[in-house]
Amino acid sequence: MTGPKIGSFFDESPVFKLVAFALVLLTLSGCASYGVIENKPASTVDPQQVYSIKSLSGRGGSGDIALLLAFSGGGTRAAALAYGVLQELRDTTMVFEGQERRLLDEVDTISSVSGGSFTSAYYGLYGERIFTDFEDVFLRSDVQGTLMHSMFNPLEWFRSTGRTEMAVKYYEDVVFQDATFADMRRSGGPLVLINASDLGYGVRFSFVQEYFNLLCSDISSFPVARAVTASSAVPVLFNPVVVKNYPDCKQSVPAWLTQAAQEVKGDPQLTEVIDGLKSYFKKENRQYAHFVDGGITDNLGLRAIYEVIEVSGGAKAFLEKLDRKPPRHVVVISVNASTEVEPKMDKSNAQPSLKETIAAVTDIQLHRYNTATLSLMDNSVKRWAQALSTPAAPVTPHFIQVAFADLPQVEQRTYFNLIPTSLDLNHEQVDKLIAAGRELLRNNPGFRDFVKEGDR
Repeated sequence: MTGPKIGSFFDESPVFKLVAFALVLLTLSGCASYGVIENKPASTVDPQQVYSIKSLSGRGGSGDIALLLAFSGGGTRAAALAYGVLQELRDTTMVFEGQERRLLDEVDTISSVSGGSFTSAYYGLYGERIFTDFEDVFLRSDVQGTLMHSMFNPLEWFRSTGRTEMAVKYYEDVVFQDATFADMRRSGGPLVLINASDLGYGVRFSFVQEYFNLLCSDISSFPVARAVTASSAVPVLFNPVVVKNYPDCKQSVPAWLTQAAQEVKGDPQLTEVIDGLKSYFKKENRQYAHFVDGGITDNLGLRAIYEVIEVSGGAKAFLEKLDRKPPRHVVVISVNASTEVEPKMDKSNAQPSLKETIAAVTDIQLHRYNTATLSLMDNSVKRWAQALSTPAAPVTPHFIQVAFADLPQVEQRTYFNLIPTSLDLNHEQVDKLIAAGRELLRNNPGFRDFVKEGDR
């Protein structure tokens, strides 16, 4: 589900009004629901055994490339587009030190939000099995219909656990098979940053041990399905995923966070990030955290990459902390499934409906924030490469954008822009989205130049 665009989830469904009516009934009923707590308190966390940035970054690959992928929100539309990009990376090879390697094997990190998190988490858990069963398990399944059926079951309306638990149960049983982050750690895949938004403080939160340390919690036993549900939980339609902020570990802000606060002075955006992370140490007032759709704080999945590196002190300091040597290429591929639908309101002097007004306002905010994020990342990748370069070993930056706007034909762009943000697309739409992901990456000038470089 893309960003904060609440209305779009059920736009194409004839029962949208009934869902809204059901939600009104629930509100009027006054029945409170409570989040199910699945995160365990921290015991003795071994940094080499938990699912963490430090233990997983750079696992596998040649070391010549730092290849990072960012999967945006957008429901099944985003999941299918990202899946097509993975297929193209699987089938694209480069030569390093005389040896041919697949680019898929060079992926270090995948950062994702909302719909894109289904693809990233599945690949992180099951590797190349994604190419044999992900389409049947998720892309071509009527996930939305199943969840709506549960919502309309009167027996479910007044349960104390809320609507989100229906989604968690479905994703655990059907998609992720009760996998935890310990399973993700053992899979041998790249680091996957599944991102959600903290509803209380507006913090972007990544499901890795470094962030769970702020909660005095151990991520190992936390279900992957619950993290993906948090990443895609559109507010109002779904309750937040709730985690416990345990008080029984370090009571003060850790030294690394205090140091980071000093390093980012003068940068208001990063200062806000640090302040948000510090808020988890207000243990008495923040006994719980409520997580919703990651697209609210970062619909492209790029801010997570940017913040992790910058809060660490920059690219050079980040690699030093990971005990990694600078690569020859820094490559960030942004897979952006956001759409631009031409508004119909300007064809009439009739006042826009409430749904049209909300959609227009959120679209304006979303696209302006996306534009700012893309500019920020383009400049940052160049800056990181420059910081890592030496005269004897230059590092080349590559920021590659995969987006519908780059399709050559107007008819193509129109077709994809009309695909709704939904978890129920037809087979034709899924086929074309997968093909578009492959085509857009393969034909991207920056990607083509990068592939040609190889051992040059």
